[in-house]
Amino acid sequence: MDKSSKGTWQSSDSGNVLPGSVNGDVESTANPNPGPTQLTTATPSTPPSDQSKDVDNDTETYVSVTYFDILKHFSLMGYIGFGGPAAHIGLFQRYFVERYKWMSLQVFTELFALGQCLPGPTSTQVSFAMGTVKKGVLGGLLSGALFQYPGAVVMTLVGAGAAKWLTDPPGWLEGIVAGLSAVGVALVASATKGLLMKLCNTKITAIVGTLAAAAAIYWSEPWLFPLLIVLGFIVTNITEWKLDRRLAGNDGGVESLGFGMLGGFVLIVVWLVVLVVVLVLARTAYKGKDNPLNWFEVFYRTGSIIYGGGQVVLPMLLTDVVQKYPNGTETENTWVTEKQFYAGLGAVQAMPGPLFNFAAYLGCVIAIKLKQTFILGAVLAWFGLFSPGVMLMFGVLPFWKRFRTWQIYRRGLSGMNAVGVGLILASVFTMTLDVYRISPFPNASLCIALFAFCAVDELKIFEPIVVAMGAVLGVIAWKAKLD
Repeated sequence: MDKSSKGTWQSSDSGNVLPGSVNGDVESTANPNPGPTQLTTATPSTPPSDQSKDVDNDTETYVSVTYFDILKHFSLMGYIGFGGPAAHIGLFQRYFVERYKWMSLQVFTELFALGQCLPGPTSTQVSFAMGTVKKGVLGGLLSGALFQYPGAVVMTLVGAGAAKWLTDPPGWLEGIVAGLSAVGVALVASATKGLLMKLCNTKITAIVGTLAAAAAIYWSEPWLFPLLIVLGFIVTNITEWKLDRRLAGNDGGVESLGFGMLGGFVLIVVWLVVLVVVLVLARTAYKGKDNPLNWFEVFYRTGSIIYGGGQVVLPMLLTDVVQKYPNGTETENTWVTEKQFYAGLGAVQAMPGPLFNFAAYLGCVIAIKLKQTFILGAVLAWFGLFSPGVMLMFGVLPFWKRFRTWQIYRRGLSGMNAVGVGLILASVFTMTLDVYRISPFPNASLCIALFAFCAVDELKIFEPIVVAMGAVLGVIAWKAKLD
């Protein structure tokens, strides 16, 4: 891997200094002719023991990937990514950090922290970022699109043809959904176990993560999640203020940052301008109308301000797309009925990929209700909800190489990651209760979840096999009339 393959990671605006160096604190010892997977290494100016938590192993090498590698691996992620963002993050870490050595754990957790700090779907943002840091903008678009499209396509088809049918589904379908939901809980629990052991492995981070989880269980207001991230950042900056958190070692597998700083700045400006324009138009020229711009405004606005993932976005979307009178009854002109909303929610929870794919279903239902082409509704709603977070991730990544070397950021990173894991931990408990509550055979669902957890976490059975077996066990539980 020569220098030209690193894209903007070692571009001229950084002075050709490794991202881990701080004002010359790291001295390069690069081999002028490294091999295809050999990375530039560096010798820290301070003893390794003082920086052990922030140093990528100098002897570790990370693979350079091709577009075909991204195609192959992220195609799989798109079909086995059940269980929501918690399971997705765990899958990414298990496959791309531990198994395939695309990047270091340090780099991966920083990308996870970036997703937590930006509005939008965290696991989706990480999927785009992972491809970007290996193969630039095209790599990021490829990895992110492959992760999204299976669930998005299926939810579009569900919205176009099965929205009414899902309001009163047959028993065998309920069995499949219940089985897949139980497996989703198991995947989240397995992912959370691994992240807890790696990112909440001190007393301070364990306390921060636990308190964040408790807060997330009690409250789901949009302001809570950015507030928790800021508090986690402050706590570890205070408790670790004496520690030297300068980066040292190699670049952790990062080969590109996508756009340069100018391109990143332009993307952030575009996101903000679009937000302002659609907000103004929806409240002036198109106020009170059922125009496609009004649909797009609802989803784009929600995607621009949402933190905390699906558990927060769902009540916001419910308020916007299900119109009700003050007495609580639905209006005659409501875009989506409450039954259609919850039927689609049950379907998307049984699908791989992000919960935000629910937008494609809602867009189809809205378009059909207003006698428009269902594809138009799916595209406007899906892009409206996803595009703000994705644009912001692409926009912020070029600046990451600068602020990731700041001591205040390095000390606060462990606190931000602990909060992120705490939010995932909360989802384990809330999802378990939800699955138990809505399942037609609650006790059997818990047993399916236990079997799936053992299969994935201890027996290391390939996840798609576990997902398929969960669906089969759900049908068996329905047929056997288990409780």
